[in-house]
Amino acid sequence: MNILVLNCGSSSIKYSIFQKHNENLKNVFKGSITRIYVNNSKHSFSKNGLEKTEQIDVENHSEALEKVFEKLLEQEVIHSFDEIDAVGHRVVHGGEKFKESVRINEQVLKGIKEVSDLAPLHNPENIKGIEACEKLLEDTPNIAVFDTAFHQTMDEKAYLYALPKRLYREHSIRRYGFHGTSHKYVSKKASEITSKKLENLKIITCHLGNGASIAAIDKGKVVDTSMGLTPLEGLVMGTRSGDIDPAIIPFIAEKEDLSVKEVETMLNKESGLKGLSEISSNYKTLFDKASKGNEKAETALNVFNYRVTKYIGSYAASMNGVDIIVFTGGIGENSSWMREQVLKNLTFLGFQTDEERNSSSERVITKKSSGKKALVIPTREGLVIAKETVEKIKESVA
Repeated sequence: MNILVLNCGSSSIKYSIFQKHNENLKNVFKGSITRIYVNNSKHSFSKNGLEKTEQIDVENHSEALEKVFEKLLEQEVIHSFDEIDAVGHRVVHGGEKFKESVRINEQVLKGIKEVSDLAPLHNPENIKGIEACEKLLEDTPNIAVFDTAFHQTMDEKAYLYALPKRLYREHSIRRYGFHGTSHKYVSKKASEITSKKLENLKIITCHLGNGASIAAIDKGKVVDTSMGLTPLEGLVMGTRSGDIDPAIIPFIAEKEDLSVKEVETMLNKESGLKGLSEISSNYKTLFDKASKGNEKAETALNVFNYRVTKYIGSYAASMNGVDIIVFTGGIGENSSWMREQVLKNLTFLGFQTDEERNSSSERVITKKSSGKKALVIPTREGLVIAKETVEKIKESVA
């Protein structure tokens, strides 16, 4: 069984092929096409650990997908389009319409389009991928796996904003949360690693990368998460501001003579680590600069680390305790210094960092004597999408 996993952006497609043998799913091929709609598009792909990049020309997502299928045939991953048994699509926003993954039909596609105003930078591109697959693989089932679905267990005290209630009723303005597939995967993995049942655990999962979010997970259910109506709220990110005083928006608009849309662009693309440091949005680059005495880089990193620590502390309070903290994502997995800086202020919760473990590749980075465990778990969002796709196909034929 071959499962194609797709993540379509505005000018890119990331894809993976997972093959199912018995009950196991293995990622056998992955790649990405970037610079769609512009000249000199790039197709990068990897098989058996060998990576290669080629220059191609594609004008839209359908043409890009055709190149993907050509490459799968050329590399003998498949021998015909008929060997693709299902396609799992990452869809960023499901609103309140979709609380779990779902097989896509005309009604589902309409529902995804109806909530696209909640994720105008993401959902329309996800839809392009779906429509391209429906055109190129007419009889192949498509499954939508939503970033927001895992967070739909939040109580209204966590997801409601203190705005006029009619704005929620009429426009669905509320906290939704994102990175759901990542938070779901690493929380379950933490349960397996520690040999403790998920329903007995209070876990805080930290997905820290260019986009970053934290989730409080009690007995396997999300009770709170840092991203909100959009992925802009919460932590400091690569180019996103995270939490700010909302009055800052009209203040900037007036002082800088900008439209609200222009301020929104500033908050999404010119802020965060990039805006604070005036150097880079890349955490590692800033760490290297800070190590050589660059004060702007150091300040940006300190703000990032502080916000992570503050959210963890608040989520421990919201769950009346925490058993496990998980770090994942590019920064979470690779910056031992960041983990050390965050955990050193959480000793009151029972977390004692083991310096040697933290600097090595071990998954548990707290001392054996530590009352609570901190773990580093590489996220595998593609695997989650593949698994959800398989489950939904089983349900449809049952």
